Amino acid sequence: MTLFDVAGRAMSAQLVRMNAAASNLANAGTVAASEQEAYRPLRAVFAEQLDSANGLSTVKVDGVYRSDATPIREHNPDHPLADANGDVWSAPVDENAEMVEMLESSRQYQNVVEAMQTAKQLMLETMRMK
Repeated sequence: MTLFDVAGRAMSAQLVRMNAAASNLANAGTVAASEQEAYRPLRAVFAEQLDSANGLSTVKVDGVYRSDATPIREHNPDHPLADANGDVWSAPVDENAEMVEMLESSRQYQNVVEAMQTAKQLMLETMRMK
């Protein structure tokens, strides 16, 4: 495994994290007819992967899981999806938290790109040495 492999995996993991946050934001405010049908936020879970041959440690996506957050019950008897009690269930998405998640993953992605550019520049300068 090389520095570029490690960086590629890190970028891929942050992209999964951004996609999960984007999906959550896209579903914020959606309503369903029952608690079971309501959208639940996605969370990317990462794990460390150690290459014992060279000592490099990288990240791998362990999975993308649904949150166990409870949907929010709202009494709205005029809504077309309202149940017999006049309730609808909305997605328990905290839009502010999802925006922070997107900003953090975006910044981490940028950091990895910067590290790759620095490594590339150092390699080019090494090759130019006489």
